[in-house]
Amino acid sequence: MERCAAFLDTEPEALRGKWREVYPGHDGLFLELGCGKGRFTADTAETMPDTLYVALEKVPDAMILAMEKIARRGLENVRFLDADAKNLGEMFAKDEVDRIYINFCDPWPKSRDAKLRLTAPSFLRLYADVLKNGGQIHFKTDNTPLFDWSIEQLEDEGWQLSEVTHDLHERGPVGVMTDYEAKFYEQGMKINRLVATKTAATKTTAAGPVPRLRNASLTDARGYEESREANRRNNA
Repeated sequence: MERCAAFLDTEPEALRGKWREVYPGHDGLFLELGCGKGRFTADTAETMPDTLYVALEKVPDAMILAMEKIARRGLENVRFLDADAKNLGEMFAKDEVDRIYINFCDPWPKSRDAKLRLTAPSFLRLYADVLKNGGQIHFKTDNTPLFDWSIEQLEDEGWQLSEVTHDLHERGPVGVMTDYEAKFYEQGMKINRLVATKTAATKTTAAGPVPRLRNASLTDARGYEESREANRRNNA
C-alpha cells in the first residue's frame, strides 16, 4: 500500500466538486464501483487517457493489486478510493460524473438483502445525483436473475435503457473484460450487459422515499431457471 500510495486519495470529501480542478487536463470523469484486481480498470483507463478514472474498492488486498497494475503501465489518469458506494454523495458533487461502471457486483440473492444490491433504488438515486444529465451506468453481470431484477428497478426509476443483452459475447469477445468475465467466457457462461442513461425523468434522492423492495429474492426472478440450467450444461 505504501509503494502505491501516490495513486490513493485518502480524503475524497475534500475533492468533492473539484476533481477536474485538482486533476486537470481530462475531458471526462468515470467511476468504477468495485474494481477488484484492476484488469478492467487498467485496460479501460489505458484506452481513454484523456478521461479521469476513479476506482472504488473496499478490499485493500485487491486494491493493491489494481494499483500495482496501474503503476507498471505508467498510467497517470487513475485514482483509487478505499470507499463505499453508499457515500458517493460525500465524494462527488451534483452532475460531476460522466459514467459509472458496475461489473459483476455481489447479487445478494436473499430478499432481505436486496437493498444492498448496487442496482437497488437507493443506490440508483445516489448515482443519479452525481451523474450529469445524459450520464450513463454501464452494468455487466453473469447473474441473469440479478440482471432481470435490475432492469425492473432501472425502468421504475426512470432510466433510459440501451444495449441490453443477455449474451454479450455471443459472436466473440466484446469490449474490455474483467478477470471474472474472462474466466466466465472461457467456461462458456453468458454475460449480461446494459447501458442506463440519466434523463430528466430519472429519480434522484430528492424524489422522496425509496420504494420498499418486496418479494425480491433472486430465486424468484425471471430467467433464473434458464440461467441455472445453462450454467449446469456449460460446466458439465
